[in-house]
Amino acid sequence: MNFSDFSKASQQFNQFSPEMKEQMMKMAKARVKEKLLKWLATPTFVLLGIVLGAVIGALTACFGDISDRLSAIRDANPLYFIPALAIGGAAIVFAYKKWGRWTERGMDQVFAVGLNKESDFPLVSIPMAAVSTWLTQLFGGSAGREGAAMQIGSALSYNISKKLPFENAAHIMLVTGLAAGFAGIFQAPMAATAFALEVLLVGHLELGALLPAAAAAFTACKVSSMLGFHKFSVDLSSLLDASGFSASIFTNEGALDGKFLVKLALMGVLFGVVGGGFAKLLGLSQNFFAKKFPNNIKRIAIMGVGISALLLVFFQGRYAGLGTNLLDMCFASANAAGDAANAVGTAADLGNATGNAAGIAGYDWILKFALTILTLSAGFIGGVVTPLFAIGATFGIFIASMFGMPAALAAALGFAAVFASASNTLWAPILIAGEIFGFNCLPAFFIVCTVAYICNGGQSIYKQKKIRIKI
Repeated sequence: MNFSDFSKASQQFNQFSPEMKEQMMKMAKARVKEKLLKWLATPTFVLLGIVLGAVIGALTACFGDISDRLSAIRDANPLYFIPALAIGGAAIVFAYKKWGRWTERGMDQVFAVGLNKESDFPLVSIPMAAVSTWLTQLFGGSAGREGAAMQIGSALSYNISKKLPFENAAHIMLVTGLAAGFAGIFQAPMAATAFALEVLLVGHLELGALLPAAAAAFTACKVSSMLGFHKFSVDLSSLLDASGFSASIFTNEGALDGKFLVKLALMGVLFGVVGGGFAKLLGLSQNFFAKKFPNNIKRIAIMGVGISALLLVFFQGRYAGLGTNLLDMCFASANAAGDAANAVGTAADLGNATGNAAGIAGYDWILKFALTILTLSAGFIGGVVTPLFAIGATFGIFIASMFGMPAALAAALGFAAVFASASNTLWAPILIAGEIFGFNCLPAFFIVCTVAYICNGGQSIYKQKKIRIKI
């Protein structure tokens, strides 16, 4: 605008009535404020993501460390703690009725808030989720702990978002908190970012929250690590080298090995069926027992007695808790199998050596599968992702010889692909496999997780909302 135009505009403005001038000034200020808020939104979200990541990383490290200590106490004295599972369950239900009413739904509440079905996410859900998960772990319930970690992150970040003047702040901060909680407990920030972006809506990525979620995830991971929280990781390349395989397994004379790709795809189908079946049966079981025992305390007490009896009958707690004992055995078994194969020198012997090298049995995945469903159906509080890792890895070793696959690779593929199919997510399982096992075998993880994701029958352990994509 040149001087003459400005002069004309000024003269026109002076002709307006005082009321009109005041209205126009208010509109101008509102537009300036709107543009300013838009410019400040992303930097503010990223800065908050870093701060929240540090806080949530510290909280999840503390939460995870206490969980590990309680699990160690239980493992050292299974006959003292597992029989009291029903008492621990009754205490959980009583505590929720007394202090945590409306927060006992766990991740279902996170999804209800994330999908705009509810707007209240009380901070009391943080201590309630943490303490209830600790009780489940102490007394041997077959459940994970990432659910509590993500509730800690999402509840804290969502409540802070209510004080922010930015558009869509609540949703962006909820996703940011989810990423931080997942990263703090698993120390896999890339997978945490992807999981938080894709888990709420099937077929949609919340890219508006990408930068703050990534900032929070990487910060939470770093803080959790600095505080000494242990990360589960496996040097898969070394295990494959020990079994006579290397990255060259993906190629045959410089071209992609079609036969190997077919094997991966077929394994993906099986992993998809297992993960999708788990999600489907979990939903059916929860509905069945909720109708069978409408009273929450009676349900968790009666089922707790039965679950503790099963846990003791099946090798005194082998299937209790997170399932990390099974994961440790899986990759110890894979390592021993690789050594055995090198000594004999044939792929057939590799397959024969996988099953019993470190005590992994063909029924491990079935029993962990069933006991995890029963534990969650009874009403015990805890996550499901770590047990899914254990189910997938043990099932992978079970089918390794069927496909002539190295036990280490089969276990790692099952670890990621069963998680993909049960959670109805794709990118997070691929990335967590890379962050835990190394990125040398990323093509294999991509193929198997993609097929498993497609073959899960549309099931999910989470109450996700599907969106329709118009073509």
